[in-house]
Amino acid sequence: MLTISQRGIEMPASPIRKLVPYAEAAKKRGITVYHLNIGQPDIATPPSIMDAVKNMDMHVLEYSHSAGNESYRRKLVKYYEKQGIEVTHEQILITTGGSEAIMFAFFSCMNPGDEVVIPEPLYANYLGFACAAGVTVVPIKSTIDTGFALPPAEDFEKVITGKTKAILVCNPNNPTGYLYSRQEIEEIGEICKKHNLYLFSDEAYREFCYTDEKHFSAMQLEGLEEIVVLMDTISKRYSACGARIGALVTKNKELYTTALKFAQARLSPPGLAQILAEAAVDLPDDFFSEPKAEYLSRRDVLIKRLNEMEGVYCSNPGGAFYAIAKLPIADCDKFCQWLLESFSHNNQTVMLAPATGFYATPGLGTNEVRLAYVLNKESIEKAMDCLEVALKEYPGRTID
Repeated sequence: MLTISQRGIEMPASPIRKLVPYAEAAKKRGITVYHLNIGQPDIATPPSIMDAVKNMDMHVLEYSHSAGNESYRRKLVKYYEKQGIEVTHEQILITTGGSEAIMFAFFSCMNPGDEVVIPEPLYANYLGFACAAGVTVVPIKSTIDTGFALPPAEDFEKVITGKTKAILVCNPNNPTGYLYSRQEIEEIGEICKKHNLYLFSDEAYREFCYTDEKHFSAMQLEGLEEIVVLMDTISKRYSACGARIGALVTKNKELYTTALKFAQARLSPPGLAQILAEAAVDLPDDFFSEPKAEYLSRRDVLIKRLNEMEGVYCSNPGGAFYAIAKLPIADCDKFCQWLLESFSHNNQTVMLAPATGFYATPGLGTNEVRLAYVLNKESIEKAMDCLEVALKEYPGRTID
């Protein structure tokens, strides 16, 4: 009898996408669904980088170098230099989205049975990548009461064992929107140095920081060149999620050589998308001012509306375009399904991501949801109207 692999059985479903069938069914019933469940921005991809692909002069769409086009990697050196990150093109490996950068880091740095420590709530796909690599995620709980600030160093020290090989941080954070300070990143770096661990730093949202404090990259840590692995992507930076272009950046030569072998096995990153990504580096330095201001205004609308609702609390995120909100419900998975399956307000509803999928610890996040403020402010207002009415009508409401 044919069987499914144990790895396949253990692979977690995406909390971001698992309710899609219910959303599709709602739309077939004629209901408008406001998608706050997924980080797909509605901000236009810059026309000039789309034109770079349209106007390319290429007779054969060839494989690129497995590490990515050298011309693009050299341009990225200049991009990173503007961020205060000094690297060479030979320390940059172009990947198929940030997802592949994470996979390559896991495969290159850890063996099956090894452990990676990650503050939770965490990006849900880390759990899937760890499952594929045979790696165990060891979570360190952060809480909404502190705005999901970095847990204290002693919490990390308590769980580090002989199997621990890395600590992973996402800065600014998905799903919480928390922006780690320079002091917090330095603290993580010291823990990694003390215990001889890799420091994986996912910096997909570095352009979108809303506090007075400038984003501080783990690549800027001094004396930790051998242990820091930067995982990056253009998806959110340029609203180009479908391009599937990311990067793994490391100054560790042995690690780079190892990751390149995995890159060779998949042949090369997307060719047309590398042309688009290379053109993006040439966008003016003030390009991010407008989208950043737009996300900030959307954040302010969302957070204000949420905290005005009875029984709802949401801390003010310092970056990215996500927030975790605590709701007066007992089971966020049931609530998010109910919103799509059984509820509508003015023939509209809202799709949220249950927060349980962003925790590695069973039982956490049951009364929380993640919201992505990637829609225009008018749509966010309508989505919040739906949520406010839904919380009053929901049979599983936990307060009177």
